[in-house]
Amino acid sequence: MRKSLRLTCGVAALVLAGCSVQVQNNTPDKFQANPDIGMYPIKATVTSGAMVSQPIYLYDVGSGKKIPLKSDPTGTRWSAMLPVRCQNSFKLQYLAIWRLQGLATKQRLFPAQPIEVKLTPPPLTQEATIDTSGAPKKGVWQGPVAYKFATAANTQITGAKIEPLGKSPADVLSAKQIRIVSAFPINAECDKSTAITLASRVRQAHAKLVIDTSLPGKMSKWTTKVTFQPKPSA
Repeated sequence: MRKSLRLTCGVAALVLAGCSVQVQNNTPDKFQANPDIGMYPIKATVTSGAMVSQPIYLYDVGSGKKIPLKSDPTGTRWSAMLPVRCQNSFKLQYLAIWRLQGLATKQRLFPAQPIEVKLTPPPLTQEATIDTSGAPKKGVWQGPVAYKFATAANTQITGAKIEPLGKSPADVLSAKQIRIVSAFPINAECDKSTAITLASRVRQAHAKLVIDTSLPGKMSKWTTKVTFQPKPSA
């Protein structure tokens, strides 16, 4: 009986499907990076032939480590949370391991070559308020505008400038009251808050802080609205 089964699985193409496992990737091809959690859901669908014995084992091996996936009660839908930090992408490849009835253990990679899942940078700080409630030091109020980067081990803030919020004389005058104290470039470690220090000669002022970064694409430049004002009384 065992020899007959081995012959059937090795020769007949129609029956061969009954001896195998197929894995279909259902993971999106990109996520917005989440620096707070640093975990991303990976999903796959598994189908198996009639001659495949349970249980089936499924792992993600794209990173070089074996990350086990768990199946739902039907055994068809599999999922796991994949830990990824300080990267702009990760590789995904499934290793399925199964056993035929009365035969040796089988395994196969799906797909044959790893696929790449992109991680897009999350938005940086869009607005920042610097408190001017206390007395100025040496005639100016100072405060930080903080940024956190999530898709590279190290990011550089290569430069920055102050621009008016609008074209009105009041906006232009307000921007002239603010200056950048920090020196550039600034090295920013992944997932850590990195600040640019600003100073204002007046208690109330507003402007745009435009920074240049080493990140590619749209994140190479970022604009933050900055307001110097006293903290509201409780």
